[in-house]
Amino acid sequence: MTISMLGHRDELGLTEGQLLVDGAWRDGTENEQWTHVHPASGEEVGRFAVAGESDVDAAVTAARRAFDEGDWPKMRARERIAILHRYADLLREHADELRGLQALDNSVPLSFGGIYTTSVGAAADVFDHHAGWVDKVGGETLPPYQGGDHIAATFREPIGVVAAILPWNAPFLLFAQKLAPALGAGCTVVLKPSEYATFSVLRMVELLIEAGVPAGVVNVVTGPGATVGEALINHPGVNKISFTGSRAVGKHIVEASADGMKRVSLELGGKSPAIVFADAPNVGLAAMTTMGGLTLGLSGQGCVVQSRALVQREVYEEFLAGAQGMAAGATYGDPFDPGVLACPLINSRQLERVSGYVEQGNKDGARLVTGGERLDGEYASGNFFAPTIFAEVDNTSVLAQEEVFGPVLAVVPFDTEEEAIRLANDTKYGLGATVFTSDVSRAFRASRALRAGTVGINGFTLEPHLPFGGFNQSGLGREGGREAFEAYTEQKTVLLPLTEELM
Repeated sequence: MTISMLGHRDELGLTEGQLLVDGAWRDGTENEQWTHVHPASGEEVGRFAVAGESDVDAAVTAARRAFDEGDWPKMRARERIAILHRYADLLREHADELRGLQALDNSVPLSFGGIYTTSVGAAADVFDHHAGWVDKVGGETLPPYQGGDHIAATFREPIGVVAAILPWNAPFLLFAQKLAPALGAGCTVVLKPSEYATFSVLRMVELLIEAGVPAGVVNVVTGPGATVGEALINHPGVNKISFTGSRAVGKHIVEASADGMKRVSLELGGKSPAIVFADAPNVGLAAMTTMGGLTLGLSGQGCVVQSRALVQREVYEEFLAGAQGMAAGATYGDPFDPGVLACPLINSRQLERVSGYVEQGNKDGARLVTGGERLDGEYASGNFFAPTIFAEVDNTSVLAQEEVFGPVLAVVPFDTEEEAIRLANDTKYGLGATVFTSDVSRAFRASRALRAGTVGINGFTLEPHLPFGGFNQSGLGREGGREAFEAYTEQKTVLLPLTEELM
């Protein structure tokens, strides 16, 4: 059987992607294009414009003008709320179309695109949730501290022009997590989707325009991050950068932001642990849940997947057996096939990277339980890699410390609760964690002791109203909830005298 995306492309009516600048769709000034190669079939499925430096400048200038002179920042809360809710409704109406475009982008199966946290529905809920903050986030009045009779008040005002830079792996949710609070706060945006997930994002932007977002409020520049993203983060007209991606790029963004003191929100990945105690309610289910994050949907290409399992010795072999069973159930192929549950790695470079980590794991003496190789035969045209489990992994090794971003699980044994917490926190990251136990006291102790932004007990999920982000080198700031909304505002203090003298 040969995997082909061309029929799906034609059925969806995919057209060449363009830039959006000041409300007009157009090609780049340098007439360059990016050819998207599908990760499952190796076929060229579409093209889109590559923005030049002058295009980025035009997009930022349009966003700047829309913020400084336009109606969006000054729009009454009722109007902005209505537009955001209307957009959420449009997302739900076009959910099937968007899932199909995502499958053409990154090969995430339709079967997985309906799971809540990666679904269009979750993105719509994020917009609905943040629409609710538009008329609730404000300042306060404070009593005078000294001097004459006066009013001391604080206000929250939109931060300005936002550069929103998306990764490829979860375009629906991450689009929403960045644009919903930015637009709700009254900011304008220059959006750069990943070159590996552009078509679904362009359609989401078209729906924003249909919902009533004015020209210039959202602009889109497409193309590779090394050129387009670089021009965007260095542009002096940008007030804030919101980025989800690698730690290396995040560090570079922090350095680039220093020149203009740009505000920065970063989500930079992790090496999240799943801690499985012997008293877990169901060790087999814990193993399936943990390995499922590495075999289903994104095949481990997610920032918060639990790619490091810390398992108490009494149930170590039981856990390995359950994880192996989950790995054996992974299915691959055409992402439009409802029986396909997992996707390939996004490109050949990532395939080589994951292979390198597996090779390193073998060199470091970890025991390869299953997988560890590229899938061939009918899958040879794509970047498919077998679900991989390593046992007896040293927690200080490369395999346990580095973010592999692929279907590779490192299983580390432990004896005591204290050792489990020490091993879990022995990492440069700190994005998420899951604790599997039947002991409520232990669950509470562990959740407070873990240095991670989100901790699940006997399961892990994300919700639109909860803040999400990491400790340590997993990022700066939070996405979701009131914290995210306020991150797109600046606080201003106003002193208003009620007499001739203020002080």
